[in-house]
This record gives sequence, C-alpha cells and structure tokens, in this order.
Amino acid sequence: MSKRAVVFGRGGQLGVELVKIFSQRGYEVTGFDRAAVDVTDASLVEQTLAKLDPSVVLNAAAYNQVDVAETEPQAALAGNALAVRNLALACRQVDARLVHFSTDYVFDGTATRPYTEEDPTHPLGAYAVSKLAGELYAQAYLENPLIIRTSGVFGPAGVRTNRGNFVEMMLRLEKGGQPIKVVEDHVASPAYAPAIASRTADMVEKRLSGVFHIGGGTPISWFDYAKLIFETARLHPELRPTNEREYRTRARRPKYSALSNAKMERAGIQPMPSMLEAVAGYMIERETYTTAVR
Repeated sequence: MSKRAVVFGRGGQLGVELVKIFSQRGYEVTGFDRAAVDVTDASLVEQTLAKLDPSVVLNAAAYNQVDVAETEPQAALAGNALAVRNLALACRQVDARLVHFSTDYVFDGTATRPYTEEDPTHPLGAYAVSKLAGELYAQAYLENPLIIRTSGVFGPAGVRTNRGNFVEMMLRLEKGGQPIKVVEDHVASPAYAPAIASRTADMVEKRLSGVFHIGGGTPISWFDYAKLIFETARLHPELRPTNEREYRTRARRPKYSALSNAKMERAGIQPMPSMLEAVAGYMIERETYTTAVR
C-alpha cells in the first residue's frame, strides 16, 4: 500500500504538526487549507482524493467558533458534520483510512473525573452538536475510522494563525499591562499539538480504529493553566481568578472536560507529556515561529 497521506486543515496548529510528523515517518504528504480545498464541497473532496489516492486522510479542518456557532449553527454543521460525511464517502471510494479529530465538548462537563471513551456524550451547544455529528458520520460510512478527541489544543504555529491559542492570548494580554481575569471553575486537559501529532502517527502505524482520547494528560483549571504559562515565561502580570457566573459567554461550555488517556496508553501509545513539559516545550518552539513572523 502506498504511504501517501492527505492533511486537511494544514494551516492550523495541529495540521502543521501532522504534515511534519507524517513526512518524517516516510509518507508523501499533501496538505490543504480551506482556500485550496473546502471540505464542505463534496465534489471537490471526492475529486481531490481520487486524484491523490492516499492511504490515510487526516481531518484537522474544523469550524471552531464556539460562541458564533450559536447564531450560525448551519455553518458549524457544514464545517464539522457534513464535511466529515464528504470525507468519509470519498475515503470509502479510494479505500483510505480516515483520521478525524473531535473535541472534549461532546461531553456536558458534569463528571468529576476525566472522561473516558465509554462515557455517554451530551453536547451543550451548536458547536458541540456539530462535532458529535461529525463523529457519527465517520462511523456511519466507514468500518474503521479513527476518531481522536482532544482538548484545548495549543501548538507553536498558533503564533501565526488568526485565532492563536490560549497561551498566545495570555501573552498578548500580559503586554497590555492590565489585570488579567481567568475562570477558575472550568477544568480541561489542554493538549500540545506536536505531541498529539506524534501519537496520532503511532496510532495509524498500529492500525488502531474507533474512538480514542488524546488530552493533555493533566486536568487543570484555566486559571492554573494561565499561572503555569506566566511562571514558565517568567512573567508577573496581575492574574485574578473569576468564574462562569462573572464571565458569561453565548455558548454553554462543559465545566469539567478533562479527557482520560488510559485507552490510548493501554494500546501501547506513549503517554502525553506533563503540562509543565508541554508549556516549556511550547515556549522554546514558539521562538522559531516568532522569528519567522518577524
């Protein structure tokens, strides 16, 4: 079988790392951003995969404007659900494996311990519904899709992407010189994009299928995450805790959405780095991107 891979969403934080790691693993990799191939265009997706005939297709493209999705749910469904249907059908035509990335937001956040793949899903808003629908489309049309749920993705390419990530937002706010408020009553397991990419490649090489979680490995509140970022960067802004009641958003978010990586580790995949290691690695790697942007 050919070692050809196609990455959709190549310009995003995860897409950049997927292109890099699969190239290092000996794949002939072709990456597309939305301007080149819009995954909501079924005909174009089918033509693209038929021409390239890949052995694996990785979908890191997504509509991820959580709050905006509440006023434009059709756009979220098109980008996160119907687009996955397009990819699944096209993969079936060329007998390619589909790796689709989903989210911790498929859960409602009422748990008090990291979510496993066996826990029932209960999305709380339009974005979350669209992501769960994408999972279902992949499972409906393919026998062996690999669906990877992750959480709070951050990678050094966030320096140059339009929406950045939580680390970049904190560093930007620090430069403003004003007190920074961050919620302390929401917990997730933010995951480092290069580590997600390498473990995804391991899963593909092991021919794993089904639903797997790749979270950061450490449940952490967004407030404590912000503290870790500033401590690692040796910055000392005035950081104040806040909560969901004070910081209202249009979309409901799960208050606890940390993911358990136990299934991944049982399958022989290397554990994710600690949050301290991931944030430290991020700070080192972002220098390359910061220099390039300049």
